[in-house]
Amino acid sequence: MMERQSIALNRKALYNYEILDSFEVGLVLKGNEVKSIRGGYINIGDAYASIDKEEVFLYNMHISPYEHSRLEECAPLRTRKLLLHKNEIKKLMGRVQERGLTLVPLELYFSKGKVKVRLALARGRNFRDKREELKKRDAKREVHRAFRERNK
Repeated sequence: MMERQSIALNRKALYNYEILDSFEVGLVLKGNEVKSIRGGYINIGDAYASIDKEEVFLYNMHISPYEHSRLEECAPLRTRKLLLHKNEIKKLMGRVQERGLTLVPLELYFSKGKVKVRLALARGRNFRDKREELKKRDAKREVHRAFRERNK
């Protein structure tokens, strides 16, 4: 049984992107950043990942400085390295170079005491796709309500 404690969820990515594939990756952090994450002082709403020289980096993830730290302060929006195997990075490089695909973080969570990121390979949605998704969601919600009313 895998212990998994969710920290942050990127709802904006689920709305703005069509998720093609997702996978778990590690994240290189400093000690006081982990303490801030445990306190919930994190925002991944505008974050994205990019491949640079066969390494994957996460940009625009905001981690507020830990208030009880005596060490030097880290920049809240600094670039953070993601930990993947080389063969996974090569597969991603091939797929990201396709037209319109990007890497976005969907969720940040603790798994066995370590901070992990659920990274997704995604394609951006246009306005029409977003409206269709909202219609599907509303229809599904109505069906669930009807079943609930019928079963009372």
